[in-house]
Amino acid sequence: MDIQILHLLDGARQAKGLTVIIDVFRAFSLECYMYQANAGGVIPVGTVEDAFALQKANPSFILCGERNGIKVEGFAYGNSPSEFENIDLHNHVVIHTTSAGVQGIVNASGADEIITGSLVNAKAIASYIRQKNPETVSLVAMGWNAKKKTEEDELCAAYINALLKGDGIKEIDRLADELRFTEGKKFFDPSKPEFPERDFALCTMVDRFNGVIRVLPHPVYGFMTEWKEVKNEF
Repeated sequence: MDIQILHLLDGARQAKGLTVIIDVFRAFSLECYMYQANAGGVIPVGTVEDAFALQKANPSFILCGERNGIKVEGFAYGNSPSEFENIDLHNHVVIHTTSAGVQGIVNASGADEIITGSLVNAKAIASYIRQKNPETVSLVAMGWNAKKKTEEDELCAAYINALLKGDGIKEIDRLADELRFTEGKKFFDPSKPEFPERDFALCTMVDRFNGVIRVLPHPVYGFMTEWKEVKNEF
């Protein structure tokens, strides 16, 4: 198994084989919580305009997403896991657009298969990859706005890589918590209410979920994701 760690939007465009698009703060942590809240599916779309058009054609679909971390005006939800912690989506489909993670999905045209990546389901991701045993794995750390590397996505890529090659990173919980002093400090800044403190805790609950989010081609929507439970090999 050849594993490559790639970065940002160019990394997504270079990705081959089984590709993991990583966005810890917050897109793909959030989508795990969406599925826990009984989402009927998630449609990742690249632009706000496409999101509104899709929702207009499908009024029962729920709009969710951000630009520069701030909820898009007219959307029901932003990009905050804490918004989904105590609700039931009743199998409604969610349309999701973000500045980093979703951009990775729509630009990974060379991938054989795409799954999303976050710390909250990292062991499940590694278990899924081991079970599929592909020749090539691309771990793409999307960073801030898909333009600047960030500590949390780089840590997640390193952790998945270490799991695939051995037993992982022994101090992963401490390293995840220490993200509060780097990219995660925005969650503790009162001047940035778009980044609730609770989101930091929800995004750094390492290996909370035993499933992966698979990104599947869709004839109408472009892509749609599904939740797949995974047998943990660790």
